[in-house]
Formats: sequence, structure tokens, C-alpha cells
Amino acid sequence: MTASESSGPLPWQRSLLVGVIAMVVGLGVGLVVSASPLMIAVGIVVFGLGLSLVTRFEYTVLALFILRSGMDLFSGYQLPVAFALGIDGLAIGYVVTLLMARRRVHLDGFWVFFALWTGLQGVWVVLMALGATGMDSALLSVSLREWIRLFSWVLGYLLILQFKDRLPPERVMGLLFLALVIPLFTAFLQLLLPPHLLPSVLVFDGGGAFEANSRISGSLGHSNTFGVYVLFFLGLTYWKALYATRRIGWLMLLGLLAFFLVSTKALGAMAMFGTFILLVTIPRLTFSRLVGSGILATVIVALFVSTEFGRRRLASLYDTPLLNPNINWSRSVLLSWYDGNSFNWRIAQWTFLLDAWQDAPLLGHGLNSSSYLTVLENYAHNEYVRSLAEGGIIGFGLFLMFFGVQAIWLGRVAICTPPNHPRRALAQIMLAFLGALMVGMGTENIWTHTTLFYYWWTLFAILSWDWLDSKTT
Repeated sequence: MTASESSGPLPWQRSLLVGVIAMVVGLGVGLVVSASPLMIAVGIVVFGLGLSLVTRFEYTVLALFILRSGMDLFSGYQLPVAFALGIDGLAIGYVVTLLMARRRVHLDGFWVFFALWTGLQGVWVVLMALGATGMDSALLSVSLREWIRLFSWVLGYLLILQFKDRLPPERVMGLLFLALVIPLFTAFLQLLLPPHLLPSVLVFDGGGAFEANSRISGSLGHSNTFGVYVLFFLGLTYWKALYATRRIGWLMLLGLLAFFLVSTKALGAMAMFGTFILLVTIPRLTFSRLVGSGILATVIVALFVSTEFGRRRLASLYDTPLLNPNINWSRSVLLSWYDGNSFNWRIAQWTFLLDAWQDAPLLGHGLNSSSYLTVLENYAHNEYVRSLAEGGIIGFGLFLMFFGVQAIWLGRVAICTPPNHPRRALAQIMLAFLGALMVGMGTENIWTHTTLFYYWWTLFAILSWDWLDSKTT
């Protein structure tokens, strides 16, 4: 979207207006949650960030995105919700300011599709409000909150798009690695200190003492979530190593991330890692890369199998219909009630959700309703089953289309970018990670990984920037 740039306020006036909008949003959030001393302190911090927006708008926004990697620890204080609302207000205020100044508002084709897709998701909120989904109207707030979460991704994407021609893409990509600092530092604490010396928010309780004492979750709240997050940055580190003039530092980081990936003991993340390695190697297949990828994969798998928990997880697969022909689907559901096998538990949850879907096959039961559809009262642990139960056949089709369009968009970027260019390599690595996500969605709650998707959409926005004159990193 473009408009004449012949008139409008001066740059400092636009920045001042944006800063005022941000401060008002921050103070409003602070007043709402003022009953908590911690959140009052957060309100003061937000006020300071609003002042920073006046002079360093782009870098302040990036700093906010980077700090998002540590906010899941404070979910009980609604800090992630406050962040999402703040980003929404900031993006809307900034775009309105650009329009008032008759300045250019950057959009791309995928963002338009993303915005329309998210708007369609709002139909299920309306249906729940009308009582057409068969769910209690008391769950309307749960459904609305889920839609606001999706909407914050759209606006965060839009906000990063506006930095096109203002910041070089390689600099922003480098800054994104700062989002590893809080999660990895937290993970180090979880590895080095016994649980009784850690704050309760840093102790992952997987339902048993064994998991609580041996798995790490960083600042992401769950080991599986942290594992997928580490895999995402492992892919970005690999991309940086391809073009770095001094690769030793990036290779060391690659090894560190591989160590943390194994330490999560997340079998789903390990399957995603195998998928990622396969997909990222095929388009750029050379002997050296094949050997390097094989060594990295072998080391990670060997480390995982060498742990007691890893061996137990792999052995538990034999007690499922996947590897044991003597166990059928019905027996697996029955075993889930007493054998403690999370794979059989997942099969039971999927069975109950599919039964619930049959009560509303066309439109499902509404956004974020899956946790309330079964006696297990938990996440679906399968995004395809979740989308079917919550959105019916129509919602399931939209969900598949959403990821299909992402794949097409990334493929088009890769094809249209010259060979051996950083932008093309980034698109190919993102396409490989998207394939890994699709595999992980078969057994994990990937859709709930809010922090991950903030950075995912940031990369989508950066791909729309002008890379043709940028230097390799």
C-alpha cells in the first residue's frame, strides 16, 4: 500500500506520536493489573520502553521481540497476554501514524493471506457466541483469547514488515540470536542446580520425579516446547555458518544447541530434527554437507539413546500399536489408563477427540475447545486432530491450506532468488523446518508454541525485504 509522501509530520513528530501511543498502551495494561507489585514494575519498564520508542523505534521493537523468549515463565502474571496486547496496540498505532503521514505501508502477499485467514478464524468465535458449536458460552472468553493470540501474530508480522528499507536484513538476523540468551541461561541453571535450589517456575514437572529431575525446559515452560525452539535456532545457526567468514563460532553454537536439544529428552523434537536434516540436505546436497549432516545426526541420536530416559522412551514405543502387532487401537486406549505410557495416552486422547468431532463434523466445537472435549481435559497432542475437533471439516481444510500456502510461498522465494544467495538459503532452511513442524504436529502441541511463532513470522517478514544488494554474512 502506498500513498503520497509529499506531506505529513516530520520524522521526530511521527516517532513522538508512536511513543505516546505505546506509553498509553503500557500504562493501560499496568493499571489493569496493578494489584500485582510485579506487574507494576513491569508497567514502569513498559513506560521506559515507550520513551525509547521515540528515538530508537525499530531497535526497541526488536528488543521487545527478543525479550519475549523469557516471558512464558511469567504466564501466571499474564505477562505474555500483556505483551500481545502491547504489540497489537503498537502495530496499529504505528500503521495509523504512517497513513496519517501519507507514508508507505509495506505489505506482502502472504501477509494479506494470513490476515484473511485469521479473520476467518473469527467465525468460530462468533459461532460459539451464538451457541452454534454446542459448547458452553462460558468458554467464549477462551475462544476469543485464542483468536487474539493469532491476531497478535498477524500484527507482529505487519510491524516487522515496516522496517523494510530501514534495517539491513543480516543485522536483524544477527540480533535474533539474542533471543537464545534467556532460554539457554535458564537451561544451564536447570542442568547445573538441583530442583530444590531452583525457583519453582524453573522446575519442569512432567508428572513424575524422574522427569522433574532430568529434563530441561529453558524459559519456555515445557521440554517439548524448548526442544522445538532449539531446533528452530539450530536451523538459523546452520544458515549463518553457511556464509560466515569465520565459521568456528557458529559451529560451536551449533554443537551447543545440539547438546541442549538432546537434554530436553523430547522424542518428538528428535523426530523433527531427523526430518529437518533430511529436508535441508537434499536441495544443497554435496559430499561434505552430507557427511557433516550425518555426523551431527549420529551424535545427537547417540547422545539421546545413551540416556536412561531416552532408552525408556524408545522402549515405550514397543507397547503401542505402532511397533507391537499384539496391541490394537482399542487395547492401547485401555492401557493408557494405567500403564503410564504417554504414547498410549495420546492415542486415547485422539480417540476421544475424534468421537467428539463426530458430534459437530462440519464446523467443530470452536477455537481452543479441545481441552474441554474429553475426560482427559488436556491438549490434543496432535494438531490435525485438534483442528478437526475444533474447526470441523471446514476448519481442518483451512488449517492444511494455511501451511500449504506457507510452503508455496517459501518455495517461490527460493526459486526467485539467485543461487548461493543468503535469502534463498534462508527460504530453503525455513521450508525444511516447516516440514519438520508438520511432522511434529502429529504428536505435539506445536500450535501452542507462541514464542516460536513470533520469530517464525519475523523471518517471513524479513524474506520480503530487499536482499539483492545485501552482503553475505
